[in-house]
Amino acid sequence: MRKPQKAAGKKKKAQKAPAAAAAGARSGPGGSSSMDTDPGDAGAPSVWRPGLDPVGEDEELDYDPTAYDCLHRFNLEWPCLSFDMLRDDLGAPRAAFPHTVFMVAGTQAAQARQNHIAVLKLAALGQGRHGKRDGKRRRGGGDDDESSSDESSSGSEGGSDSEMDASDDEDDREPPARMHYRLVQQNSGVNRIRAMPQRPGVLAVWNDNRQVRILDVSAQLAELAAEEQLPAAKPQKVTLNPLASHTHSMEGFALGWSPVKAGRLASGDCKRHLHVWEPAEGGGWAVSGVYNGHEDSVEDIAWSHTEETVFASCGVDKTVRIWDTRERGRSMLSVAAHDCDVNVIGWNALVTYMLASGGDDGSLRIWDLRAFKDGGFVSHFAFHKGAVTSVEWSPYESSMLATSGADNSLAVWDLALERDPEEEEALAPEGNAVPQEELPAQLLFVHAGQADIKELHWHAQIPGMIGSTAGDGFNLFRPSNL
Repeated sequence: MRKPQKAAGKKKKAQKAPAAAAAGARSGPGGSSSMDTDPGDAGAPSVWRPGLDPVGEDEELDYDPTAYDCLHRFNLEWPCLSFDMLRDDLGAPRAAFPHTVFMVAGTQAAQARQNHIAVLKLAALGQGRHGKRDGKRRRGGGDDDESSSDESSSGSEGGSDSEMDASDDEDDREPPARMHYRLVQQNSGVNRIRAMPQRPGVLAVWNDNRQVRILDVSAQLAELAAEEQLPAAKPQKVTLNPLASHTHSMEGFALGWSPVKAGRLASGDCKRHLHVWEPAEGGGWAVSGVYNGHEDSVEDIAWSHTEETVFASCGVDKTVRIWDTRERGRSMLSVAAHDCDVNVIGWNALVTYMLASGGDDGSLRIWDLRAFKDGGFVSHFAFHKGAVTSVEWSPYESSMLATSGADNSLAVWDLALERDPEEEEALAPEGNAVPQEELPAQLLFVHAGQADIKELHWHAQIPGMIGSTAGDGFNLFRPSNL
């Protein structure tokens, strides 16, 4: 049974009211991003489909603020291809606003020496006009105040210039969101960055100079955790000596820590070379020889959540492979997963035989590893109209995962959902959008408004919270129907 939902955002004439700064929408039954009718149309709205439905020259997309419990935007000085959410000591699961979130991100600057790793604390993340507060909508959440803007927007200087809408009660005003940060000097761009699950201050960094480095930013995280107010002076970049490093024969993107064995890491490059890093007694890491199997660039890596020696990889050779660290000569299992490059994979932590893969053609496939060698996928979705750039399973809902694509959209899927025409008809009077038949019933939510989305992550301790990075900055949001 699909969860009850209200209509998504709406397409409106640009001259009537400015669109919100970040687009996105809760789907109607069947999934969507926005409604396909003008506000004054009397007929039932329909779902607007990214990449398919046109937007007129005099129109721009808006969104329904009730689609989100919160929505925040922030930027660093330079775009980031990759980031990671960090586990913290604030408890889990937690739902009460305001939230505090710790992250790390690596930049792609115009010049090599301008790059850095940003260690971030995003504090006082409220709801703005999204969701409900003490049983009342925040000001700006209704259709009568479409021009107000409520997203938190934090600048690269570490301060926050956000202006959160006040509630109807003057004493109920939220403080502005704050971005605390520390910067670690990098002399090359960051292709991918991952934090060790067991020690969030230890980072693996894939640089575009062919080098993978392991850094410890625990001291910077401790400073941020203790920092209550934004400092008066801009923090300076620091230089950290790596705990370990390895230079591949070509640059790459595939990188992943084992969630089972602390310190075990795998990295893969664009010359099909795949290595496993083992923590050594007394410190440091030992890097293995090449794991042989892929015939072209290794694009992504995902580890098993139950077996410490097992991981998966995918690549330009169109395959997904399952490896055991004790066998370098060949993969244990391999399947021709897509008819194109396989860009990304994700391993379900709650149903450990489920794997997801995303292709260069925009397709998403779900695999049951118990029947993996037979080459049959459980589900196939062709929603994205551009290459799938990221895929990750929810840490709280075993049937839920999220994907992002080069079509500038981020989709949340619930594989347990089925279409119920009677429910859709019953919910129509409440303003729910009418889904097109071709939209998958499992499509639960679509977030848009970012250009060139590269990566997404769920927050492991705040159920439903999702972060995404794109060419124009970061979004941090929680859909209200999760």
